[in-house]
Amino acid sequence: MVRIVSDTSTLYSTAQAKNAGFHVSPLSVTIAGKTYREFDEISSEEFVEIIRQGHMPTSSQPAIGEVEQLYASFPEDEIINVAMAHGLSGTYTSAVAAAQLCEHAENITVINTRTLCGPHRYMVEKAVEWAKSGCSVARITEKLNDLMDSAKSFLVPADFDYLRRGGRLSPLVSYVGKAASLTPIMTQTEGGERLTIAGIRRGYSHAVKFITRELEKREIGEGWRVYISHAGALEKAKQTLETLKEAMPGAYYEILPLSPAFITQGGPGCVAVQYVKE
Repeated sequence: MVRIVSDTSTLYSTAQAKNAGFHVSPLSVTIAGKTYREFDEISSEEFVEIIRQGHMPTSSQPAIGEVEQLYASFPEDEIINVAMAHGLSGTYTSAVAAAQLCEHAENITVINTRTLCGPHRYMVEKAVEWAKSGCSVARITEKLNDLMDSAKSFLVPADFDYLRRGGRLSPLVSYVGKAASLTPIMTQTEGGERLTIAGIRRGYSHAVKFITRELEKREIGEGWRVYISHAGALEKAKQTLETLKEAMPGAYYEILPLSPAFITQGGPGCVAVQYVKE
């Protein structure tokens, strides 16, 4: 049997993942002196509210021991860990290290999806579907690689400071952008290992227009999935959905709350737009 495991970058809690036919190791967030397993012990809405009270958060990948224990739960199965992008978190590294500690390490495959959140969620859902249909580890890996090549992400933060604290913007760029009321549009680098600036616009609506044009260039439409994830910014997410849907009505769209760990990087009010081919 091929068993699919992952992490909470999929935007699934442990209970939701189990119901969907796979298992996750949660990332953790620390805020106001307490550490929580995201989704299981704190929701995205609760997390944003604590941040807005003036507390600064940090995040950490699943503990190696916890991931190893998850692997050990299925000693007779082949395991595919469909992990979030290496470089944006230490989650992939932890997943690999945990596999090397297992007695049945040869039955564990760890995949760097080079993405996170929406496309990551879809890849895991498809991996579960393929495993249930009897696909081999090699075939599932091949299919996931095809999906990875089609995925792309954009992030529009509401506050430069979170990106600056995470080392994703220089202090000078952060200061100038904040002073000039500019809105950066971030995207992943080619290998997905870090974020880089795709563009800078004045105001959120102009940032959404920039992203819309980028998706139109890729001819996103029928046969594509577009995920709009947000950090306590549902109205902005709905506004984004309306703009994208008007320009590209044939695609599948879904609005989701971002995970607390990702909110730690993007900050409250941020919105991510991501796409992947079905």
